[in-house]
Amino acid sequence: MTAKEIIEKYIAFFEKRGHKRIENAPLVPQNDPTTLFTSSGMQPLVPYLLGKAHPMGKKLVNVQNCFRAVDIDEVGDNRHTTFFRMLGNWSLGDPARNAPQSDAGGYFKKEHLPWIWEFVTKDLKIPISKLYITVFKGYRDIPKDAESEKIWTDILTKEGLDPKERIFFYDTQNWWSRTGEPDKMPVGEPGGPDSEIFFDFETPHTTEYGRKCHPNCQCGRFMEIVNSVFMEYQKQEDGSFKKLPQQNVDHGAGVERLLSAVENQQDIFQTSLFKPIVNAIEQILKSDYKINSRAIRIITDHLIASTFIAANGIIPSNKEQGYILRRLLRRAIRYGKQLGVDKIFTSDIASVIIKNYSDTDSDLTEKEKLIKDLFNEEEKKFAQVIQEGLRRSEKIFEIKTPIKTGLYSKLMQISDKKELFRNIYRNKIPKNILIPIGEIKLATISGEEAFNLYQSFGFPIEMIIELVQEKGLLVDIEAFEKEIEKHQKISKVGAEKKFKGGLADTSEKTIMGHTATHLLHKALRDLLGENVHQTGSNITSERIRFDFNYDKNLAPEQIKKIEEVVKEKIRENLPVHFEMLSLAKAKEIGAIGLFDEKYGQTVKVYFVGPKTKDQRPYSIEFCGGPHVAFTSEIKSFRIIKQENIGKGNRRIYAKVG
Repeated sequence: MTAKEIIEKYIAFFEKRGHKRIENAPLVPQNDPTTLFTSSGMQPLVPYLLGKAHPMGKKLVNVQNCFRAVDIDEVGDNRHTTFFRMLGNWSLGDPARNAPQSDAGGYFKKEHLPWIWEFVTKDLKIPISKLYITVFKGYRDIPKDAESEKIWTDILTKEGLDPKERIFFYDTQNWWSRTGEPDKMPVGEPGGPDSEIFFDFETPHTTEYGRKCHPNCQCGRFMEIVNSVFMEYQKQEDGSFKKLPQQNVDHGAGVERLLSAVENQQDIFQTSLFKPIVNAIEQILKSDYKINSRAIRIITDHLIASTFIAANGIIPSNKEQGYILRRLLRRAIRYGKQLGVDKIFTSDIASVIIKNYSDTDSDLTEKEKLIKDLFNEEEKKFAQVIQEGLRRSEKIFEIKTPIKTGLYSKLMQISDKKELFRNIYRNKIPKNILIPIGEIKLATISGEEAFNLYQSFGFPIEMIIELVQEKGLLVDIEAFEKEIEKHQKISKVGAEKKFKGGLADTSEKTIMGHTATHLLHKALRDLLGENVHQTGSNITSERIRFDFNYDKNLAPEQIKKIEEVVKEKIRENLPVHFEMLSLAKAKEIGAIGLFDEKYGQTVKVYFVGPKTKDQRPYSIEFCGGPHVAFTSEIKSFRIIKQENIGKGNRRIYAKVG
């Protein structure tokens, strides 16, 4: 069974049960300043989980491309990836308990949990003997999920399995919100208890992870394959939780992990989804996966993620999504260099990735040249950075005093160099090697110096170890790891601030900005030609940022003309409304939208201006909203600057209100 077949089976399973398929949201969210990437299937649905009516109804299903930057440093083991596809199904508010079920109505635990068990065991044919369940045991004033426990007990008993041996209870590990456990959630954030199914690979347990093995043990025996969140709580200002107006089901299952379970393959990079890419990397880099599995896993994951991010129009830079793309590419490149490759290689691997994913993401094929050119350009730039890093490292080495050759040779006979250097700073030098502490200090690359090489030039600690070995020097591994930990804490705080406050900024000025971009888009097309189109935007309460394809600097008189047109439409107090239309109908009436965006068969179209038999609205555009009811609510509009952002694109900044 392929990854594509798992996706198709899942969608079909829930469509048969009255769910409407919604489209994969963009990997890079538009008009959302609070998050860099779509990191879960529920992320675009937060307003509807909080009570807003979804135009497609209460029962939804999709497959969502996701990226999680927080997992970058975890990649390298047999199960973590930054990019993944999340299968999701939702019920947006369950009906009254005694009301009959219908295709249009929602559902809750008693319907959902048996469905998921059926899909996993019947449709995917995963053996029931391999499955274990986790349930929320309660946390502070949030009660235990006794209802899920009862449902699972009945299901397992009917299957001939002992519930006492199969059901495990956890507190915060069985709670889900976008920002983590209950104590870390910002005010207003929705969350709820979850119930997970784990797959047992039946590998031996190692006691370094605890005396007894269990589903959430980190020894690698178990892997979570589905997660059913019952989104029914909202964080309050006093730290307590109150029930949401509706009870929601928010279920997610990673395609990559389901495939691991279907194939009983503990290493997801050896499943049929990743194996062709891994094989290509082995051939291109002339490296053996069995010997260099960590490096090849990192290269595989990072180049897959980079391919999808680049396909969303992001280019490497030192800010936001561009910084993440640059970090991914350069980390993959440096591991390739570490394996000995001496040529440009990332674009060759990109071709294999695009071919491998083309059956589910055909737009990658259309953008193959763009992606490969971008990879080549970044790899060439990084080659220059590596050379600068080597020069910088030489300056650091010059002021150190190497350890005497004989003593250093004895040290280097110890095979695990990383552990060797760590032990030196724990005063665990081998007894047959006597090195005075003063000599150790003079020969040591400090943790801060090593971190600077890592941070500024992308040198992994393994590469730094190799460099110091050539000079008869040491490196303080423990201090380096503390610098990494300190940096991660700072990054985490920044990420939490970035995410705080919910998915989308729906302040008054931001809503004004959404509608103003439609007026701006139309004014640009009227002035510059209909070949001009939006390529991106970011809207906050402080400003509008609008990107469009155009290769010339706008003249002052053009800026003034565009401003005046938008202001005139604001003064006209045009009505704004939306309609749900078929994609074909929307195109027929001339609706415009993001040039590279993918749309479903049913789309939301916003109209600015009267729509009558004899009069065409001023603007007709694909959009998810939200918007003002009348343009006069925008109050004012002013363009504050323009920028050239390369690749034949320009950027306008403006203010409203």
